[in-house]
Amino acid sequence: MLAVVVIADLMDVLDSTVANLAGPSIRADLGGSDTTVQWVLAAYTAAFALGLVTSGRLGDLIGRRRLFLLGMAGFTLSSLACGLAPGVGFLIGARALQGLCGSVMIPQGFALVKVVFPPEHLRRALIPFGPIMGLATVAGPILAGWLLHLDLFGSQWRSIFLINVPIGLAALGLGRYFLPRNAGEDTSARLDLRGVGLLTLASALLIIPLVQGRELGWPFWTYAMMPASILVLALFVISERRSAHPVITPSLFRKRSFVVGLVIVCGFYAALTGFQLALNLMLQLGADWTPLHTGLTLIPWALGSAIAVGLAGAFLAERLGRATLQLGLGIAAVGLIVLWWTIAHGQDSLTSWTLAPALLIAGFGSGLVFIPIFDYVLGEATAEEVGTGSGMLNAVQQFANAIGAAALGTVFFAQAGHGGFFDAGEVVTALTAALYLLTLLLVGFLPKHAQQAHA
Repeated sequence: MLAVVVIADLMDVLDSTVANLAGPSIRADLGGSDTTVQWVLAAYTAAFALGLVTSGRLGDLIGRRRLFLLGMAGFTLSSLACGLAPGVGFLIGARALQGLCGSVMIPQGFALVKVVFPPEHLRRALIPFGPIMGLATVAGPILAGWLLHLDLFGSQWRSIFLINVPIGLAALGLGRYFLPRNAGEDTSARLDLRGVGLLTLASALLIIPLVQGRELGWPFWTYAMMPASILVLALFVISERRSAHPVITPSLFRKRSFVVGLVIVCGFYAALTGFQLALNLMLQLGADWTPLHTGLTLIPWALGSAIAVGLAGAFLAERLGRATLQLGLGIAAVGLIVLWWTIAHGQDSLTSWTLAPALLIAGFGSGLVFIPIFDYVLGEATAEEVGTGSGMLNAVQQFANAIGAAALGTVFFAQAGHGGFFDAGEVVTALTAALYLLTLLLVGFLPKHAQQAHA
């Protein structure tokens, strides 16, 4: 059962990252504007984040096993639609549907794990998810580069989506056999449609101008929509306080580590996703590297992350607590500063080897963050709150991915129009280092050590 849930989690995380590397190939094949690459990524992550907020409640109403299998089936079919997309509009719509189906599937998996494993073993059962999500984030572009290079049956970029079809069918078969039919649903739960509507509207008001504004010349409505999103978000908070069946468990927001941890997750993943998108675009469009060359260049990043995740999970996170986060963000910022210097002083002589030291350092620092931040966000959650809390954690991560791709992607293309792709890469790298350092300051508001929910 745990294997089925891990497969679902892997499919989700990989599909939120592979489009980073395949973006230029998709645009070359299907056409479209500069924002095409951003929308292919943002459509998935934004839809995923929005769906996560409500799918926990839907699991109580429909049944978690049934909803997990429905989500997996929808994810598999929408992956097939992405792989067969005849045009950009169809692909973006299929990506949004894929994100929604993923959001239906993932929270049910976490809830099923919580039901199946007794409290004394639950924490050990959840341990794989932090490293898997972290490593898959950096391994996704490498896998995409390999698949693009193989060009299986002349599929080009389409193989990165079509590969989900056999995996999804296998997971469906395993899920029907191994997932428990009674998953402790709360039949008294109700869906707060007003809260869902307000949260969806607030998110759309922020994402749309960030992605589309630069190409349209930043008309007045793009500036008006962003502050309007804050106003609608405030209305959502008021609605939640008055709701008999709130979308988000209110008691979670009285826990300092949960609130501060989510802010750190938002800053960290927005910077990470936006930077990876900009780096892929710079190397492919600026240096004219192939997707495989670009993907292989990221191996030092993935290697550094893998080593750091192992160290953090083995002893650093438990012994050092929040100092692990501070150390990781500090090291990652140093690596990015070294990378900025490398790009600025070697635009005409960049190779995978000249980029490797900086990417190794930045990857190692990022890897130290993946495990302890999960402990902080969910560490104080009770058994009743951990399902909603994990859903919120995933939602914030995916929404941060969408914001990072939209905001830093916009900065990249705007700078590329004036100074070229290498200058754009320098600017985004410097901004990412600054975001890491700003996030580092927020870590000081966390307790020194995370409280384990089921110690």
